[in-house]
Amino acid sequence: MAITFGLQRFFDDIRYHRERFRQSVGFLFVILVSVAGKPKEFLFFPGVVLVLLGIAERMWASGHIKKNKVLATDGPYAYVRHPLYVGNLTLGFGFALASSLWWSLPLYIVILLLFYPHAIRSEDEKLHRLFKEEWEHWRKETHALIPRLSPYRPGQRSNWSFMQSLRQNGEPVIAAILLFWLYILSFGLQ
Repeated sequence: MAITFGLQRFFDDIRYHRERFRQSVGFLFVILVSVAGKPKEFLFFPGVVLVLLGIAERMWASGHIKKNKVLATDGPYAYVRHPLYVGNLTLGFGFALASSLWWSLPLYIVILLLFYPHAIRSEDEKLHRLFKEEWEHWRKETHALIPRLSPYRPGQRSNWSFMQSLRQNGEPVIAAILLFWLYILSFGLQ
């Protein structure tokens, strides 16, 4: 009975409260492919580039967040509504590629489909409630994951802050952890 209840609760959480697991599952994916990976140079180095680009995107975005106070429409938010997610997508694909594991990319796609459509909807609903017309205007002009070619408001001043990045998401710490696992993966180069 306890096992059934536990499994039922787990599946209910995945179905209705999956935001609780998104980061944990992402980190578990990175650890799994880093430990199990059999990297080959021709895939590892392009994967490293994607991981570094993803980390850079996340650092840039997290330095612009003004959670629940001001709608961030500067920096990367001038080009895409969810740049942190774009960074996650990029670095996840990078780890899958760098690991050279045939199953890592399909697994990562399943993870993305399980968590990101729901996360984007929830985040958009929250921002809409908080910023109403300002959000609606920004949403009409800015895609969720596909960057614009020109900024939302040309000439808008952009203020990135390392401390903001550290306080809001702990992003420099996350970047260091991701780089550590990339280093671990590099030990398997064939």
